[in-house]
Amino acid sequence: MNVEAFERTLLPDGARIEKGSGHLERIVLAADEGEAHVYLHGAHVTHFKPRDARPVLFVSRRSHFEGGPPGKPIRGGVPLCFPWFGPKAGAPDAPTHGFARILPWRLGTVTRNDGGALRTTLHLESNDFTRRLFPHDFAATFVVTVDARLTMDLIVRNTGPEAMPIEAALHSYFAVGDVRRVSIGGLEGLPYVDKTAAGARRGGEKAPIAIARETDRVYTGARGAVSIADPVWGRRLVVGKSGSATTVVWNPWIDKAKALADFGDDEWIEMVCVETANAMDDAVTIAPGATHAMSATIAVEPIDV
Repeated sequence: MNVEAFERTLLPDGARIEKGSGHLERIVLAADEGEAHVYLHGAHVTHFKPRDARPVLFVSRRSHFEGGPPGKPIRGGVPLCFPWFGPKAGAPDAPTHGFARILPWRLGTVTRNDGGALRTTLHLESNDFTRRLFPHDFAATFVVTVDARLTMDLIVRNTGPEAMPIEAALHSYFAVGDVRRVSIGGLEGLPYVDKTAAGARRGGEKAPIAIARETDRVYTGARGAVSIADPVWGRRLVVGKSGSATTVVWNPWIDKAKALADFGDDEWIEMVCVETANAMDDAVTIAPGATHAMSATIAVEPIDV
């Protein structure tokens, strides 16, 4: 169903469709216990906050909001990386992190359950543009559910006749009081690929992660929940997941932030990415007619400071 059709029907209480930044269409989900904004461009979640709490997601004040197809990716929130992660091997001109985040998605449903949670579905199917970059047919569905938590499900079905290899990520940017003071737990002892050191393989560390320099780590074989303890704002962000074997931790720090045209020079202090993914060693191959689902749930807990 397209946006015009929704505007002719009755949306559930708390849901509306409006023009957001860059005059791009977005779905506003104001549930009983939390709220979120989802852009049709890229199926991009740009805002989530539980009731009476600070916003959980970071979006750069210099972000592009330019639709397509293809458009430019939004810097922050939760970009959808699909069907590859990072640069495409052997194709330097292909869009970084795939095409899902720069294409318009089709609005499916918006519903409200008896507990006051709101849910929307968005859809992207293979087309002439995607086939030029990725020679497979697929049907992707993104489901966003909002209550006191934010749950995101990326469901990909292989509609073609051959096995389909994919990488994917829910590239979540989290807002923090001061990234130099956060502590990221749940990845202790796991090896990682250090992309700031030409992809060097590092052994696991015993302590939670502290951000003290440019950080770009790909933890493969990481299937558990990850938490971000933020003493400045007195909260812990907990990222649970399923169908994902990779976690990525990223912060550009000083020099990289200055080099990014769509990112403020000092905004690195305000954010950290903890991404639910299947990438590199954990890439997924989907058989013809089969489906793969990956899910992330974000919850907010208080901590003593």
